[in-house]
Amino acid sequence: MNNTDVHYLEFDSELPSLEEISDALDKKCIRNTINTVNWERFPYMPEVEFSIGYTSREFLIKYFITEWFFKAEKTDSTENVFEDSCVELFILPDDSTTYFNFEFNGIGTCLAAAGSNRFNRTLLDKNVIKTIRRKGSAGGQPVAEVKMEYSWTIVAAIPFRIFFGNVRPDFKNLKMKANFYKCGDRLTVPHYLTWNPVNTGKPDFHRPEYFGTLRFIG
Repeated sequence: MNNTDVHYLEFDSELPSLEEISDALDKKCIRNTINTVNWERFPYMPEVEFSIGYTSREFLIKYFITEWFFKAEKTDSTENVFEDSCVELFILPDDSTTYFNFEFNGIGTCLAAAGSNRFNRTLLDKNVIKTIRRKGSAGGQPVAEVKMEYSWTIVAAIPFRIFFGNVRPDFKNLKMKANFYKCGDRLTVPHYLTWNPVNTGKPDFHRPEYFGTLRFIG
């Protein structure tokens, strides 16, 4: 089971820019690899890495991807972002039964929901999703499928209040369960990669029993 530390990052302001966050994640945090192919029917494996950190207000993440068949057509948070070239974070606060899924395409469109399993999920309100700061390197306009090698990144800052409300977590003791994914359900060559292995008969990211542990380091 993959586990990893999440390090505190210091900035000059309480709300650093996404450019500052991206630079800090590049310089101060290790990259983790998403490279597990769990299902023989989908053998294609793009190159995917991510770096994570946190501030007193936000969980920070940056993905680095190189793949064939890039697409970013979804523009609304109610659409099936996972049908595009998509990176995902599923995260479960310690001692909770509700996990959150955050799914991003290369232009920053975010699908997000919460619930206890695949079938019991509630989409996050659009006003909540707007508080998730993010920026994809593919720009802000829809991109039809590009059938060539394509490299892209996305950086996101997810407010902790989405997980904990107005209660500030105790970062010294904070642990969260998580798995990280890369997919593209409607690409010419679909794929489903995971950080931690998922032992199911067909692709299924909604399996908290296979999540690893994130340890928050002050």
